[in-house]
Amino acid sequence: MRERAKPDGLVAQLRRPPGGRDGRTMLWTLFVDRTGTGVWAAVCVLYFTELDGLTAARVGLLLGASSVAGIAGTPLAGRLAASYGVRRVLIGCHLLRVAALTAVLGCSAFTPLLLLVALATLGDRAARAMEMLYATEVAGERRSAYRALSRTAMNAGYAAGAGVAALGLAVGTAAAYRALVGVDVASFLVAAALVATLREPERAGSGAGSGTGSGSGPVAERPAAHASPRPNPWRDAGYLRFVALDAVLTIDDAILNVGLPLWLIHSTRAPHALVPAFLAVNTVVVVLAQLRVSALVGTARQAVRVVPLYGFAVLGCCAAAALAQRTGAAAASALLLVAAVLVTLAELVRSVVSWELSVALAPERARPEYLGVAGMAHSTEKAAGPLLLTGAVLVAGPLGWLTLGAATTAAAYAQRHYGAGRLALTR
Repeated sequence: MRERAKPDGLVAQLRRPPGGRDGRTMLWTLFVDRTGTGVWAAVCVLYFTELDGLTAARVGLLLGASSVAGIAGTPLAGRLAASYGVRRVLIGCHLLRVAALTAVLGCSAFTPLLLLVALATLGDRAARAMEMLYATEVAGERRSAYRALSRTAMNAGYAAGAGVAALGLAVGTAAAYRALVGVDVASFLVAAALVATLREPERAGSGAGSGTGSGSGPVAERPAAHASPRPNPWRDAGYLRFVALDAVLTIDDAILNVGLPLWLIHSTRAPHALVPAFLAVNTVVVVLAQLRVSALVGTARQAVRVVPLYGFAVLGCCAAAALAQRTGAAAASALLLVAAVLVTLAELVRSVVSWELSVALAPERARPEYLGVAGMAHSTEKAAGPLLLTGAVLVAGPLGWLTLGAATTAAAYAQRHYGAGRLALTR
């Protein structure tokens, strides 16, 4: 009987995820979506340079500006979800990406491309906020476990997308590049179709203003919804403080994808061929450790206690990267691989802690708007993180790495102190 009480393995949980049929369908949606995203990530730079003839500087401006535009996607989607429902808004996000990237196929001028890629990125960031909100509602108290399963689906999708892109890039023709963008477009169409089969989740306190048209909201809660205005995240200084700190505590993404590769190439003796290993290490560690890490965070109070682990993991990563500059090729390679493992562990902690606290610290009846604002943390890091790494940390060398690690650890402790205080007031 004890054996039966043990937690299910990864495969068993993927078959029977929190949320039942809708939870499982959303996992498939995540896989399909990230497959297309993986294709786009691999092909976009070459597509713009080879087919549209853009310079490297213009491609950088195009992608950077689109990242800034993406910051607006999450709060906008949260606001719309409060009125029209998560399901409808998520379908709209996928269709916006379909329209924008289809138009990219027929466009080569820089200014229209800038607008189209910005719209696609806005739809991407908005979709991620809606995925988070939907999973939060259907998984309920098991949202941390669902977060681990969703990361499995997403990583599998990224890997599948990278594999598809590798086949197309090996062909290397203009038709192959366009076909890869077509695969990306098709993935979003399939994702929209999958979302259309989902049921709109019932939210406590949604009231008559949910606008979902389902008519399933509890009648007893509707008068309460009119008794006082819905909380506004933009007027909630405490929640905005949480989001600002959360933006700092997503720096692992820029470290893994920008900081470590550039540091290896320009400042260490490690072979350049090691760069792809960072992604491989990230994928393996995520698959092996994500369920174990998510088990540490079952409640908001546990999430608060775990936050400093993120800071320590990033600090260790930064220390290993700093040491790699003054060693030989073999030692530098080992240190950078250790750094990749540590920053991936930080990512795992961040993924479950950030989600748990963004939900727990938000008023339940205004959860769409609050989670939309919370999603700005990752969008902001996507835009600012690479600039911080390339413009400050890498320029300062080992001292820059150590400063980044120390600052991140301090931010983690600040988040722990703030989160504990807010939970004490709201529980």
